[in-house]
Amino acid sequence: MAELKALLFDVDGTLADTEKDGHRPAFNMAFAAAGLDWNWDEALYGELLAVTGGKERIKFYLEKFNTGFNKPADFDDFVKGLHASKTEFYKQLMAEGKIPLRRGVERLIHQARRENMRIAVVTTTTPANVTALLTNTLGADSESWFEVIAAGDIVPAKKPAPDIYFWAMEQMDVQPDECVAFEDSANGIKSSVAANIKTIITINGYTQDEDFSDAELVLTDMGDPGVPFKVLQGSNYGHHYLDLALIRKVHKQLHKV
Repeated sequence: MAELKALLFDVDGTLADTEKDGHRPAFNMAFAAAGLDWNWDEALYGELLAVTGGKERIKFYLEKFNTGFNKPADFDDFVKGLHASKTEFYKQLMAEGKIPLRRGVERLIHQARRENMRIAVVTTTTPANVTALLTNTLGADSESWFEVIAAGDIVPAKKPAPDIYFWAMEQMDVQPDECVAFEDSANGIKSSVAANIKTIITINGYTQDEDFSDAELVLTDMGDPGVPFKVLQGSNYGHHYLDLALIRKVHKQLHKV
Protein backbone atom coordinates (compact mmCIF):
# COMPACT_ATOMS: atom_id res chain seq x y z
CA MET A 1 0.00 0.00 0.00
CA ALA A 2 1.28 3.46 -0.92
CA GLU A 3 2.46 5.69 1.91
CA LEU A 4 0.97 9.17 2.19
CA LYS A 5 3.85 11.55 1.52
CA ALA A 6 2.40 14.88 0.41
CA LEU A 7 -0.56 17.22 0.86
CA LEU A 8 -1.32 19.37 -2.18
CA PHE A 9 -3.33 22.52 -1.45
CA ASP A 10 -5.37 24.63 -3.81
CA VAL A 11 -5.44 28.29 -2.71
CA ASP A 12 -8.47 30.36 -3.70
CA GLY A 13 -11.54 29.18 -1.84
CA THR A 14 -9.61 26.37 -0.15
CA LEU A 15 -7.06 28.11 2.07
CA ALA A 16 -9.11 31.32 2.28
CA ASP A 17 -12.32 32.81 0.90
CA THR A 18 -10.28 34.89 -1.49
CA GLU A 19 -12.68 34.87 -4.43
CA LYS A 20 -15.58 36.89 -3.01
CA ASP A 21 -13.64 39.08 -0.58
CA GLY A 22 -10.29 39.40 -2.36
CA HIS A 23 -10.12 38.82 -6.09
CA ARG A 24 -13.58 40.21 -6.90
CA PRO A 25 -13.10 43.60 -5.18
CA ALA A 26 -9.52 43.78 -6.50
CA PHE A 27 -10.82 43.33 -10.05
CA ASN A 28 -13.35 46.12 -9.47
CA MET A 29 -10.65 48.40 -8.07
CA ALA A 30 -8.51 47.75 -11.15
CA PHE A 31 -11.43 48.48 -13.47
CA ALA A 32 -12.12 51.79 -11.69
CA ALA A 33 -8.44 52.75 -11.82
CA ALA A 34 -8.47 52.13 -15.58
CA GLY A 35 -11.53 54.32 -16.02
CA LEU A 36 -13.83 51.40 -16.86
CA ASP A 37 -17.43 51.31 -15.65
CA TRP A 38 -17.36 47.52 -15.18
CA ASN A 39 -18.56 46.12 -11.87
CA TRP A 40 -18.48 42.46 -10.96
CA ASP A 41 -21.06 41.85 -8.25
CA GLU A 42 -21.13 38.60 -6.28
CA ALA A 43 -23.66 36.91 -8.54
CA LEU A 44 -21.81 37.77 -11.75
CA TYR A 45 -18.49 36.75 -10.25
CA GLY A 46 -19.98 33.37 -9.39
CA GLU A 47 -20.66 32.88 -13.11
CA LEU A 48 -17.20 34.07 -14.08
CA LEU A 49 -15.67 31.44 -11.80
CA ALA A 50 -16.56 28.90 -14.50
CA VAL A 51 -13.21 29.96 -15.98
CA THR A 52 -9.92 29.66 -14.09
CA GLY A 53 -7.19 32.29 -14.32
CA GLY A 54 -7.61 36.05 -13.97
CA LYS A 55 -6.66 37.06 -17.52
CA GLU A 56 -8.86 34.28 -18.85
CA ARG A 57 -11.72 35.49 -16.65
CA ILE A 58 -11.52 39.03 -18.06
CA LYS A 59 -11.67 37.67 -21.61
CA PHE A 60 -14.60 35.41 -20.70
CA TYR A 61 -16.45 38.40 -19.26
CA LEU A 62 -16.05 40.33 -22.50
CA GLU A 63 -17.02 37.33 -24.64
CA LYS A 64 -20.15 36.44 -22.68
CA PHE A 65 -21.33 39.36 -20.56
CA ASN A 66 -20.00 42.60 -22.04
CA THR A 67 -19.98 41.90 -25.76
CA GLY A 68 -20.46 45.56 -26.69
CA PHE A 69 -17.04 46.60 -25.36
CA ASN A 70 -14.80 47.95 -28.10
CA LYS A 71 -11.60 45.96 -27.67
CA PRO A 72 -8.38 47.94 -28.20
CA ALA A 73 -5.94 46.87 -30.90
CA ASP A 74 -3.46 45.71 -28.25
CA PHE A 75 -6.12 43.62 -26.51
CA ASP A 76 -3.81 41.03 -24.96
CA ASP A 77 -1.60 43.75 -23.48
CA PHE A 78 -4.72 45.57 -22.27
CA VAL A 79 -5.87 42.43 -20.43
CA LYS A 80 -2.40 41.81 -19.01
CA GLY A 81 -2.27 45.37 -17.72
CA LEU A 82 -5.67 45.11 -16.07
CA HIS A 83 -4.68 41.84 -14.46
CA ALA A 84 -1.37 43.24 -13.20
CA SER A 85 -3.24 46.18 -11.65
CA LYS A 86 -5.73 43.81 -10.06
CA THR A 87 -2.86 41.80 -8.53
CA GLU A 88 -1.47 44.96 -6.90
CA PHE A 89 -4.88 45.79 -5.42
CA TYR A 90 -5.22 42.19 -4.19
CA LYS A 91 -1.86 42.40 -2.46
CA GLN A 92 -3.01 45.66 -0.85
CA LEU A 93 -6.17 44.00 0.48
CA MET A 94 -4.11 41.12 1.86
CA ALA A 95 -1.66 43.48 3.56
CA GLU A 96 -4.63 45.17 5.25
CA GLY A 97 -5.64 41.83 6.77
CA LYS A 98 -8.95 41.72 4.93
CA ILE A 99 -8.87 38.00 4.11
CA PRO A 100 -8.22 35.45 6.91
CA LEU A 101 -7.51 31.77 6.39
CA ARG A 102 -10.48 29.42 6.53
CA ARG A 103 -11.20 27.51 9.72
CA GLY A 104 -8.70 24.74 10.40
CA VAL A 105 -6.23 25.64 7.66
CA GLU A 106 -3.50 27.12 9.86
CA ARG A 107 -3.83 24.31 12.40
CA LEU A 108 -3.48 21.61 9.72
CA ILE A 109 -0.49 23.27 8.06
CA HIS A 110 1.32 23.61 11.40
CA GLN A 111 0.59 19.96 12.21
CA ALA A 112 1.93 18.90 8.81
CA ARG A 113 5.16 20.77 9.54
CA ARG A 114 5.51 19.25 13.02
CA GLU A 115 5.05 15.74 11.63
CA ASN A 116 7.31 16.29 8.61
CA MET A 117 4.51 15.85 6.09
CA ARG A 118 5.50 17.38 2.76
CA ILE A 119 3.19 20.17 1.58
CA ALA A 120 2.78 22.07 -1.68
CA VAL A 121 0.56 24.69 -3.27
CA VAL A 122 -1.12 23.78 -6.56
CA THR A 123 -3.16 26.66 -7.95
CA THR A 124 -4.04 28.70 -11.02
CA THR A 125 -3.64 32.04 -9.25
CA THR A 126 -0.46 34.04 -9.76
CA PRO A 127 2.64 33.47 -7.59
CA ALA A 128 2.34 37.04 -6.26
CA ASN A 129 -1.16 36.29 -4.97
CA VAL A 130 0.08 33.14 -3.24
CA THR A 131 2.91 35.07 -1.60
CA ALA A 132 0.52 37.81 -0.47
CA LEU A 133 -1.88 35.33 1.11
CA LEU A 134 0.73 33.20 2.86
CA THR A 135 2.93 36.00 4.19
CA ASN A 136 0.00 38.03 5.48
CA THR A 137 -1.69 35.10 7.23
CA LEU A 138 0.98 32.58 8.22
CA GLY A 139 4.01 34.85 8.48
CA ALA A 140 6.88 36.28 6.49
CA ASP A 141 8.75 32.99 6.06
CA SER A 142 5.72 30.77 5.47
CA GLU A 143 6.17 30.46 1.72
CA SER A 144 9.33 28.44 2.43
CA TRP A 145 7.27 25.87 4.34
CA PHE A 146 5.87 24.63 1.02
CA GLU A 147 8.19 22.40 -0.94
CA VAL A 148 6.68 23.50 -4.25
CA ILE A 149 4.59 26.52 -5.24
CA ALA A 150 2.90 25.48 -8.47
CA ALA A 151 1.06 28.63 -9.55
CA GLY A 152 0.06 30.89 -12.40
CA ASP A 153 1.33 30.25 -15.91
CA ILE A 154 3.85 27.52 -15.04
CA VAL A 155 1.82 25.28 -17.33
CA PRO A 156 -0.20 26.57 -20.31
CA ALA A 157 -3.40 24.62 -19.55
CA LYS A 158 -4.96 25.68 -16.26
CA LYS A 159 -7.47 23.79 -14.14
CA PRO A 160 -9.63 21.80 -14.93
CA ALA A 161 -6.68 20.41 -16.91
CA PRO A 162 -4.46 18.21 -14.69
CA ASP A 163 -1.18 19.73 -15.91
CA ILE A 164 -0.45 21.82 -12.80
CA TYR A 165 -0.77 18.74 -10.58
CA PHE A 166 1.47 16.68 -12.85
CA TRP A 167 4.07 19.47 -12.76
CA ALA A 168 3.96 19.70 -8.96
CA MET A 169 4.30 15.93 -8.50
CA GLU A 170 7.20 15.84 -10.93
CA GLN A 171 9.00 18.54 -8.95
CA MET A 172 8.40 16.63 -5.70
CA ASP A 173 9.16 13.21 -7.19
CA VAL A 174 5.97 11.71 -5.81
CA GLN A 175 3.27 9.53 -7.35
CA PRO A 176 -0.48 10.27 -7.35
CA ASP A 177 -1.23 7.51 -4.83
CA GLU A 178 1.25 9.11 -2.41
CA CYS A 179 -0.72 12.38 -2.32
CA VAL A 180 -4.00 13.85 -1.17
CA ALA A 181 -5.29 17.04 -2.78
CA PHE A 182 -7.47 19.71 -1.17
CA GLU A 183 -9.86 21.61 -3.41
CA ASP A 184 -13.07 23.61 -3.19
CA SER A 185 -14.49 23.69 -6.72
CA ALA A 186 -15.64 21.52 -9.59
CA ASN A 187 -12.79 22.76 -11.79
CA GLY A 188 -10.36 21.96 -9.00
CA ILE A 189 -11.48 18.40 -8.47
CA LYS A 190 -11.63 17.78 -12.21
CA SER A 191 -7.97 18.75 -12.29
CA SER A 192 -6.86 16.62 -9.32
CA VAL A 193 -8.93 13.58 -10.33
CA ALA A 194 -7.60 13.76 -13.89
CA ALA A 195 -4.14 13.59 -12.29
CA ASN A 196 -5.32 10.46 -10.39
CA ILE A 197 -5.05 12.15 -6.99
CA LYS A 198 -7.63 11.43 -4.30
CA THR A 199 -9.25 14.65 -3.18
CA ILE A 200 -10.86 16.16 -0.09
CA ILE A 201 -13.26 19.06 -0.71
CA THR A 202 -14.14 21.97 1.56
CA ILE A 203 -17.02 23.83 -0.07
CA ASN A 204 -17.69 27.55 -0.01
CA GLY A 205 -20.60 29.78 -0.92
CA TYR A 206 -19.74 29.79 -4.60
CA THR A 207 -19.18 26.05 -4.93
CA GLN A 208 -21.66 24.45 -2.53
CA ASP A 209 -23.95 23.25 -5.33
CA GLU A 210 -21.26 21.88 -7.62
CA ASP A 211 -20.71 18.20 -8.41
CA PHE A 212 -18.21 16.57 -6.04
CA SER A 213 -19.23 12.97 -6.61
CA ASP A 214 -15.57 12.08 -7.35
CA ALA A 215 -14.36 13.39 -3.99
CA GLU A 216 -13.39 11.05 -1.17
CA LEU A 217 -14.68 13.43 1.48
CA VAL A 218 -16.74 16.63 1.18
CA LEU A 219 -16.81 18.97 4.18
CA THR A 220 -18.18 22.38 5.00
CA ASP A 221 -14.70 23.38 6.21
CA MET A 222 -11.71 21.77 7.93
CA GLY A 223 -13.14 22.38 11.39
CA ASP A 224 -11.29 22.90 14.65
CA PRO A 225 -11.45 21.35 18.12
CA GLY A 226 -14.76 22.51 19.55
CA VAL A 227 -15.94 23.78 16.15
CA PRO A 228 -16.66 20.63 14.13
CA PHE A 229 -17.08 20.44 10.38
CA LYS A 230 -20.21 19.06 8.76
CA VAL A 231 -19.77 16.01 6.54
CA LEU A 232 -21.58 16.32 3.22
CA GLN A 233 -20.16 13.18 1.57
CA GLY A 234 -17.90 10.32 2.63
CA SER A 235 -16.81 9.03 6.02
CA ASN A 236 -15.13 11.11 8.73
CA TYR A 237 -14.18 7.94 10.69
CA GLY A 238 -15.43 9.51 13.93
CA HIS A 239 -13.34 12.66 13.59
CA HIS A 240 -14.81 16.14 13.98
CA TYR A 241 -12.06 18.22 12.43
CA LEU A 242 -9.58 17.56 9.64
CA ASP A 243 -6.16 16.51 10.86
CA LEU A 244 -3.42 14.18 9.64
CA ALA A 245 -4.95 11.21 11.46
CA LEU A 246 -8.18 11.57 9.50
CA ILE A 247 -6.37 12.26 6.23
CA ARG A 248 -4.27 9.13 6.70
CA LYS A 249 -7.40 7.06 7.38
CA VAL A 250 -9.01 8.35 4.20
CA HIS A 251 -5.83 7.65 2.24
CA LYS A 252 -5.36 4.18 3.74
CA GLN A 253 -8.93 3.19 3.00
CA LEU A 254 -8.56 4.30 -0.60
CA HIS A 255 -5.34 2.50 -1.27
CA LYS A 256 -5.96 -0.85 0.38
CA VAL A 257 -4.46 -3.66 -1.62
